[in-house]
Amino acid sequence: MSIVVHHLENSRSQRILWLLEELEMPYEVARYERNKQTMLAPPELRRVHPLGKSPVITDSSSASQAGPRVVAETGAIIEYLVEKADGKLGAPAHREDTLRYRHFMHYAEGSLMPPLLVKLVLTRVPLFGKAAQKRIQPMIDTHLDWIETELATRPWFAGDSFTAADIMMSFPLEA
Repeated sequence: MSIVVHHLENSRSQRILWLLEELEMPYEVARYERNKQTMLAPPELRRVHPLGKSPVITDSSSASQAGPRVVAETGAIIEYLVEKADGKLGAPAHREDTLRYRHFMHYAEGSLMPPLLVKLVLTRVPLFGKAAQKRIQPMIDTHLDWIETELATRPWFAGDSFTAADIMMSFPLEA
């Protein structure tokens, strides 16, 4: 098997697994469990990539003398796999849809996830956390209202067809 998904439980790598299924690309899963106390990734992931984070894929079909190609970061992995699949589920042909596709590919992690992550962290902070959450929730509500408005005008994030942008948006919406 050429592609191995280094999958950390309850992580962004769920999107990579979904994309590979949609692209009908063969892959293997190397599963890692979080530390029960810290909820962090295990040190074994550092052997795959120095940051020790997930998702990460290795692709032995694109290996060099140093070993299999290692691709980290959800968006970069998605772009890599879409390109490897000759553009399937990639940017639509229509310019406006292409711009929306690109926007949502970056928006998911760049704009939507940060306030969600802050809220998650604040839920673990006694006293101060509850007060601070009240300041974060309106930001989250603004994002969700805007997303709802966007999806009211078309069936998918980038237009009339399901794309990798829809998969990219799935994790923050589930969060």
